[in-house]
Amino acid sequence: MRAKFSATKAGPLAYAVLVVVLLASVFPLYYSFLIASKDNSALGEAVPSLVPGGNLFENLARVFDTVDFWLAMQNSLVVAGTVAISNVVLGTLAGFAFARLRFRGGNALFLVVVGTSMVPTQLGVIPLYMLMSDLDWYGTLQAVIVPALIGAFSVFWMRQACEESVPFELVEAARVDGCSVLRTFWHVAFPAVRPQAAVMGMFTFMTAWNDFFWPLIVLDPNDSPTVQVALSTLASGYYTDYSLMLSGASLAVLPVVAIFLLLARQIVGGIMQGAVKG
Repeated sequence: MRAKFSATKAGPLAYAVLVVVLLASVFPLYYSFLIASKDNSALGEAVPSLVPGGNLFENLARVFDTVDFWLAMQNSLVVAGTVAISNVVLGTLAGFAFARLRFRGGNALFLVVVGTSMVPTQLGVIPLYMLMSDLDWYGTLQAVIVPALIGAFSVFWMRQACEESVPFELVEAARVDGCSVLRTFWHVAFPAVRPQAAVMGMFTFMTAWNDFFWPLIVLDPNDSPTVQVALSTLASGYYTDYSLMLSGASLAVLPVVAIFLLLARQIVGGIMQGAVKG
């Protein structure tokens, strides 16, 4: 006898909790926009106004006058975009190999790859900086891009995605039909894990976009800054100009929001695909 399941409707409490979570998530962004649209005197108000002010364009102009923010945005887009695409391609290739290709030492090698994520980043800063100096890459974007082209998290994420979404039988059928390994990957594995790859690409893009520590060390803040280095320049000085700093932060968040909206369907599909497993 087939069991019948009835859909449970969300009650008023569930909607109230969702509204509170939504407001708590959006309010910091909106408050940053509020301060960016006013002058610093708004921070001293006993009861802050939630209505935007009229100084937004003036503050945005001051951002571009203080630092070369267009160059910083361009550098961050190049770095984050290259790192995200590289991690999606190389991470999916490695994940497919670990999940569906049989080779000696595969499990041990996978443990070594995952184990590298447990090493603190700070331990590798000095030798990595020495390597960048030997390659004469100091002050260039490749010094930020190349060390982040592939990460252990990307390999682990895509290996788990291939384990769940790419059956062994499908891979064996492709081999019987004469497909090479790369052709099997491109026509069989990659379409199956595209939603998970979109989620991982979004995470990687955000991580590279928000990275501050390594670009601050290896890039010249005057000649080749990234967005986070430029924002730190806006925050430096004898006093913090919050209107100026948050105007830059409001600009810096726009590409991340745009990437999320661009990949929204794939991201939601990846989340929902993982939710209905089992």
